[in-house]
Order: sequence, then C-alpha cells, then structure tokens
Amino acid sequence: MAGSASGLCAPRSNRGTERRVRVVNDHALPRLSLNDIGVEYRELVTTQEYGPKPRIEGVQILDLRWFTDDGGAFTELARLDEQGCLAVLPEFQVRQVNYSVVLPGAVKAWHFHFNQEDVWFIPPTVRLLVGLLDVRTSSPTYRNTMRFVMGAGKAQVLYIPRGVAHGVANIWAQDAYMMYLVNQQFDPEQPDENRLPWDVLGDSFWQIQKG
Repeated sequence: MAGSASGLCAPRSNRGTERRVRVVNDHALPRLSLNDIGVEYRELVTTQEYGPKPRIEGVQILDLRWFTDDGGAFTELARLDEQGCLAVLPEFQVRQVNYSVVLPGAVKAWHFHFNQEDVWFIPPTVRLLVGLLDVRTSSPTYRNTMRFVMGAGKAQVLYIPRGVAHGVANIWAQDAYMMYLVNQQFDPEQPDENRLPWDVLGDSFWQIQKG
C-alpha cells in the first residue's frame, strides 16, 4: 500500500459503514518517555528482557526429531555404541535407565551428585518445569540458575553434569513422567544422592510466574 505525502498510510474504506480507521506509523506520533507515565506507576515499571538467558557450564539441551502422523508419534531417544556410550555424548556410558512419574503439585528438588551425570527426557505429550543451579565453586557459572519447561510439544534431551543441582515441578493439572539415563548404578550402601532444600531459591521459583 503506498504511503500518503503526510507519512500516514492511506486509509482503506469500508463500504457499508460510516466508520473509517486511519492507521499511523511509528513516526507520526511523538515517542513517550517514563515522564509520561503516572507518578504512582513509575517506580513499578520494569522492561521485559529478550536477550540470552543465563547458562550453566556443561549443561546441554539437544533437540530430537519428533515424527507424527495420523496414527501417533515417534522419536529416537538414544543410540549406543558397543560400550554403551551415547552417540551424541560419547563420554557418557549408560549404566542405568530410570522412569519417574511426577504428580500434579509435586516438587522434586534439589538433587545433585558428586560422581554422576544425568540425561533427561520428558515426552512432548506432557510438561515439567525444570530447574538447574550450579553449586560448583570451580565453575565459571557458579550460582547461575536455569529455569525452563521441557516436553510441551518439544522432543529434547537434557545433559546435567555432576555438581549441578537439579529438580522438576509439575505445576499443571495432569500427571507427568520422565525417563532419565545415568552413568553410574545406584549403590544403596554408598548413595550419591545429595539434597538441598527445595526452596533454596525461594518457593516462587517453582510457581507459575505472574505478569
């Protein structure tokens, strides 16, 4: 549509109605500033950020191919070599495969390991809120956190290094479940299952964010 000489987009007529809407571009009106906002609201104003989110050293999120048709869906979770190592993570030798159900309202956090890595898969047909916290003092991302949803239509695997505390919460109304691979077998005599309080980052971390 050609613009008019005044810089306004030419109005499009609506036949059969008396009302006509004029569309203006960004340059037709003066730019507002914080001073144009009511005094009682100015101190409450924040700006949404869209830049890169904080990362944690060593954490990887890998996309899987998710095939769907009128009969259902399929994804290939992992390929192993002769030694049981993952093709996408050659240094990760699978020693145990676990399955977990997370009921609505459940928070499973925070767990970390001294001598174990995890690879998580949360099916696209469910969703879980995932939290990660770097508690390794030697890490360049020490104290960084990551908070994101897995599943929810996406097929992904999450690699969690040792020393990164992790947890999940089911903040929705349906049961959720996950599969995870570990590179150590559980030893009840010497369990490498270490805990931090679930609310070490505040209970709001595991709630739906408002605003």
